[in-house]
Amino acid sequence: MKTIQQAVTTIINKTPFIEEALYDKLINVSSLARIIKPEVEQILKKEIKDGAIMMAINRLSPSSVLKTRRNIKKIALSSGDFIMRSDLCDYTFKNTPTLIQKITKLLNDIGNDSDNFFTISQGVFETNIVLSKKLQAKIEEIFKDEISLYSITNLASITIKLPKSNVEQSGVYYFILKQLAWADIPVQEVISTTHEITIVVKETDIKQAFSILMDMKLS
Repeated sequence: MKTIQQAVTTIINKTPFIEEALYDKLINVSSLARIIKPEVEQILKKEIKDGAIMMAINRLSPSSVLKTRRNIKKIALSSGDFIMRSDLCDYTFKNTPTLIQKITKLLNDIGNDSDNFFTISQGVFETNIVLSKKLQAKIEEIFKDEISLYSITNLASITIKLPKSNVEQSGVYYFILKQLAWADIPVQEVISTTHEITIVVKETDIKQAFSILMDMKLS
């Protein structure tokens, strides 16, 4: 049978936002105890006093993820290379037998123009394309017979170059994205390769997003 300490640890550890805020002393322990009390009692199948839950919370040790935050920050932002692009648009199409042909035509039309921003992510059921707004007319013409699931314009992106060691460390993407989540910045797309992550947001949010990432790097 589980103890109060084990029940509290299980509840807190499955909620990263709460765990980290608690570790940084941003959460009132008494209020948290009252919030999780019903779940603790459900796990233990008996009534538990608030004071016992508070005591269990205060005894919590930082998880291994929290203990390695400094290492994650170093890995995520050590390169210092942030690349910003604006005037982007985002399209999502349903995967069809003809979609690859349209993508090939678009790539041929774009050619080697390095001034254009272009990324493509193919999923099981849909394909997403983020590209420079000046190519909007071209993509709408080429893909006019395809099934459009979503589109949005007036976007911007921040690309962060990551060192090779990022693939060995858990939590790198979480460390970056949680800062934007806490600032209530909606992320439109996350595009990644082995050593890069590109975050696409609305142009109205790009200044704040960039500021947050720079503060992370400098703090």
